[in-house]
Amino acid sequence: MHGRVFFQPHDGWVGDVIPYARDGELNLFYLHERREVPKPGTPWSLAVTRDLLHVEDHGTALPHGADDDADFNTYTGSVVRDASGTYHLFYTGQNPAILGSDGAPVQVVMHATSGDLASWTKHPEHAFGAAEGYETADWRDPFVFFDERRGVWRMLITARHRHGPERRRGVIAQCESSDLVTWKATTPFWDPHRYVAQECPELFALGDWWYLVYSEFSDAFATRYRMARTPDGPWLAPERDTVDGRAFYAAKSAAVGGRRIFAGWIASREGDTDDGAWQWAGTLSLLEARQNPDGTLAFAPPAEILDSFDRETSAGLAPTILAAPDGFRCAVGSEPLPEQCLLRAEFTVAPDTAEYGLLLRTSADGDHGYVIRLEPRRGRMVLDRWPRRRTGQAQWQISGDVPHMIELERPADLSGLTHTLEVLIQEDVAVVALDRQVCLSTRLYDLRTGRTGAFVSDGTAELRGLSVHVRGGVS
Repeated sequence: MHGRVFFQPHDGWVGDVIPYARDGELNLFYLHERREVPKPGTPWSLAVTRDLLHVEDHGTALPHGADDDADFNTYTGSVVRDASGTYHLFYTGQNPAILGSDGAPVQVVMHATSGDLASWTKHPEHAFGAAEGYETADWRDPFVFFDERRGVWRMLITARHRHGPERRRGVIAQCESSDLVTWKATTPFWDPHRYVAQECPELFALGDWWYLVYSEFSDAFATRYRMARTPDGPWLAPERDTVDGRAFYAAKSAAVGGRRIFAGWIASREGDTDDGAWQWAGTLSLLEARQNPDGTLAFAPPAEILDSFDRETSAGLAPTILAAPDGFRCAVGSEPLPEQCLLRAEFTVAPDTAEYGLLLRTSADGDHGYVIRLEPRRGRMVLDRWPRRRTGQAQWQISGDVPHMIELERPADLSGLTHTLEVLIQEDVAVVALDRQVCLSTRLYDLRTGRTGAFVSDGTAELRGLSVHVRGGVS
């Protein structure tokens, strides 16, 4: 195997990522999760990439505090540079032993400075907790930016109102400062009365649009975005307002060479099985956001990563037409799928075709394996598998009433008749990109080997090309 697509520290997992670009270099600060018992404090670590392809781990960047410090856990925040060249790191401090009036561990915004992004000096005297009217246990993820129109620094904070419906108190609070030291609470930045919390907020401009990005911590787990013509709204919800699916979380972005690169983590699952509960933290994944003509965002892995799969290997499957006006047809390649590879499939489908797509790690007859299914009638792309989870030994005790793997569904525009699927696979991690517009990241634990193929249900699909690529020139 030549190189790895997805970074993960050798002694743990990647939690929330805080990307910061400097001189064409992308600094990926991340919460270093070790999953040890008893649970240690959480520090910030740093990984760096100069080409979006090779990621170098620099180890601990911001150590967590001592057992009795407010920052026993150093949680998510942001990094900015002031006019003098000093870097300011704002982060969340939390200590399970320090409880607030809510009866839960207090969260506070904390501050550190640096001259080089490498060594940081903490300023615990600058720490501040929730403003009046907000819960003390939810005051985190400070995102700081300079408002050039008003000449002030602004801070967006994940917060919750003290009163109101329990699961709809989430608000993005706001503070302002003239010196990056003293902060004053102002009018909430965004108060949709919809979520438990809007985690890891960030704000950026691209062309004539402003984008508010946040991670929904509520009915669903997803990184979402809103659009506006000004940094203060009013905010619009695009038709497809998610960056990726359930498995890709807490994504934030940075501008690198005129491009917008998102960094998040693909969650692991308990027991390393497809049916295991999603866990906090996982494996680093980068996606590039491109602006569509209407201002909405398209997402796909950066071209550098896709292009690094520079050697084609045989899938053992030639272009073919699959016709099943009232049934199911599939074609399966003769060659095993490499453990790490890039698949690319081009389809042309007849109007009114119900379902079609790719088979991954499938058996020779196409019956057992993973399925990337495009469903034009429902306007979605899903990940499915067979066999599904069983609840007992009887014939009927199988999850046959589940339409796909729960939470692995993405809305997609499938109105056109030609579409391209690209799938990045590394061991148990996979990222699916549809037309370089819609992404679906996931884990593939239970089935580790098999072939690839294509299928159609209730319609006709022409597989115009199916290629498998591996990395031959990357070390």
